[in-house]
Amino acid sequence: MNQIERMKELGERLREASKAYYQEDREIMSNLMYDQLYEELEALEKETGIVLAGSPTVLVGYEAVDELPKERHETPMLSLDKTKEVEALAEFAGDHEVLLSWKLDGLTVVLTYQEGVLAKAVTRGNGEIGEVITNNAKVFRNVPLSISHKGEVILRGEAVIRYSDFEKINQEIADEAAKYKNPRNLCSGSVRQLNNEITAKRNVYFYAFALVRAEGVDFENSREKQFLWLKSQGFDVVEYKKVTGEGVVKAVQEFSKAVASNDFPSDGLVSMYDDIAYGQSLGHTAKFPRDSFAFKWQDELRETHLKEIEWSPSRTGLINPVAIFEPVELEGTTVSRASVHNVSILKGLELGIGDTITVYKANMIIPQIAENLTRSGTVEIPDICPVCGGTARIQKTNDVESLYCINPDCQAKKIKAFTLFVSRDAMNIDGLSEMTLEKFINSGYVREYADLFHLDRYREEIVNMEGFGERSYTKLTDSLEKARHTTLPRVLYSLGIPNIGAANAKVLCKEYDYDLSRLRGASAEELSEIPGVGGVIGASVEAYFKDAEHNRWVDDLLKELDIQVEAVDDSQLTLGGKIFVITGSLHNFSNRNELKNLIETKGGKVTGSVTSKTSYLINNDTMSNSSKNKKAKELGVEILSEQDFLDRFMGGE
Repeated sequence: MNQIERMKELGERLREASKAYYQEDREIMSNLMYDQLYEELEALEKETGIVLAGSPTVLVGYEAVDELPKERHETPMLSLDKTKEVEALAEFAGDHEVLLSWKLDGLTVVLTYQEGVLAKAVTRGNGEIGEVITNNAKVFRNVPLSISHKGEVILRGEAVIRYSDFEKINQEIADEAAKYKNPRNLCSGSVRQLNNEITAKRNVYFYAFALVRAEGVDFENSREKQFLWLKSQGFDVVEYKKVTGEGVVKAVQEFSKAVASNDFPSDGLVSMYDDIAYGQSLGHTAKFPRDSFAFKWQDELRETHLKEIEWSPSRTGLINPVAIFEPVELEGTTVSRASVHNVSILKGLELGIGDTITVYKANMIIPQIAENLTRSGTVEIPDICPVCGGTARIQKTNDVESLYCINPDCQAKKIKAFTLFVSRDAMNIDGLSEMTLEKFINSGYVREYADLFHLDRYREEIVNMEGFGERSYTKLTDSLEKARHTTLPRVLYSLGIPNIGAANAKVLCKEYDYDLSRLRGASAEELSEIPGVGGVIGASVEAYFKDAEHNRWVDDLLKELDIQVEAVDDSQLTLGGKIFVITGSLHNFSNRNELKNLIETKGGKVTGSVTSKTSYLINNDTMSNSSKNKKAKELGVEILSEQDFLDRFMGGE
C-alpha cells in the first residue's frame, strides 16, 4: 500500500471513530489506538506535504446535531497542539511563566453574560458552529446565573460529570448494555438534552479555563489575574500551577500523583502563557493557537497474558466480552479485567487465550487493552448463551457486530429485567437486590412481574432464606404494598421496552392521555410522529406490545396496581391540537422552558423544528431571516410575536 492509500485509509478510520465517539456516544476503538493512528497520519502528511480533503487533522470536534439551535462562534475555537513528552512542555514554557492546568475531559461550553445575567451558553460544536444550550447551562451545579460585573463577559470552560456521580447514575441502570461507558459520553448527552430537567439530575459541573472578554476590566496583561477575577465573580476555575520551564517537570509529577484520587475526568494538562500580549503576538497556525500547548499522559503500559474471555449477558440479550488477564499493577492499583465492548473490537484485536497483550488505563482510570502482541485470533465466539444455553447470534448494527442471546426465556434476561422493574425510577421497590431476585427466580417464586405482589405465598421460605428474616420480609412487603400505588409512566418504564427511558415514558403516556390501551395499539408509524420519539422507539414499542407473552404479563400486572392519574380540567386545555415552535429571545418569560410549560399545561405541544404540522412559530423578531422564519414562510406557518401569542391565546395576560 502506498503512502496516499494509507492516508486515505487512516482518514476514513479516524472519521468513523470520531463520529461514533462524539455524535453517537459509542466507542469503536480505544483512545490509545486513535492517538496512534492520528499520529501516523500526521507524520505521513508532514512527510508527503499532502493533506487530503476531509483529513481529521484539519477537523475540530463533532458536528452539531439538529435538535438544538445552532450558532456561529464569534471567533473559531481552535484545538490545541499536543505532546506526550514532558521535555517538549518545558521547552514551550522556556523562561516565560505559564499556567499549567488540568485538561478536563468533558464538553467545552462558551458562556456569555450581559448586564450581569447569564444570557447565552453555546457548545464548542465543530469549532465554528455550536449548539445553544442556555437552558441546560442554567441548571449546571455551579454556574452563576448572575454576577456582579455588568459589562459583557464571555468565557470558555469545560462541562464535566464527576466519577462519583457517573458511578451513581450507572448503578441505577439495571441493564449492563445500557450503562454509560465513561463520564465524557454521559456528559455529552446530558449537556445537549432537549429537556433541562434531565440535565439537572445529572449533576453537571462547569470549570472555566479561558476568559475571552470582560468589558471594562484591566487584567494588567495577566492570564492568572483573569482567573482570579473569574473566581471573584463566583466561577469555579480549573486548578492550575504557575511555573516556568524549569518547574514544569515537578509540576507534571504533582499533577500525575493527583490523577488517581481526582473525582473529575482529565486526559492531560494544558500550558498557557501568563503574558497575554506575548501569547497573542505569536499568532496561530491554521489549526492551533500558539499561546497554548496540551500535554497528554504517557500511557503506562503493562504486558500480561490473556487468561479467558468472560461473556456477560444483559437484560436486552446483549452478551458483552470481558477480557480476564494475569493481574498487573497500573497507576497504583491491581488490574485483571477490561471490557472489550463488542465482537467487532474483539475481532480487531485478534485475541486468543494465552496471547501476550498490553493493557493501560484510559485517562489513567479505565482499564483497556492497548494491543495484542501475539494475535493468535483463537478466541471462539460462543453460539450459546453462557446462562441459559440458548442460541446466541451475532447481530450487526451501524457496522458494529455484537453477540445476543435470542432465547426469550433466558434466565439472565429475566434477572436483569426484574432488576430494572424494581429500580428507583421504575416501581421503586426496596429490598430486592439482583442477588435476592436471582434467588426468588431460581426458587420459582417469581415468574412474571405480578408474582412479586404475591410473595406472601412463600412467606415461610423467604423468612428462613439466608440473609433474610422476619424484619427484612416485613420491610419488603411494606415496600411492595407502597409500590402498588404508582403512575403509568413508571409502569411503562419498568417493562424494560428497548430504548424506553424514564423521560420518554412520560412523553408517550402524555401523548396518549395516560390511556395504556391506546398506547398498546399504536403503530410504529404513528408513534414515530410524536416529537422526541422517532422511528427506533416507535418500532420498539410496537414490537413489545405485539408479543402475546408481554401482553399477558402486562395484563396480570395491571390487576395488582392502583395507577394514579393527575386530574386534568379539559376546559383549561385551550391549546389542544396546536403545535408551537419557540425561537429567539423572550421578554415576558424568563426562558423558553417557562413558555413551553405554559403551552403544555393548556394542552398544546412544543417541538424543536418547523414542519408542515407546526401550527405557529413564536419569534419576537417576526421579520428576521432566520432559518426557522424562512421555513415557516415556505410552509405557510403563521409567525407570532410573544405578545401576539399572549393576546390571542391568553387573553393578553
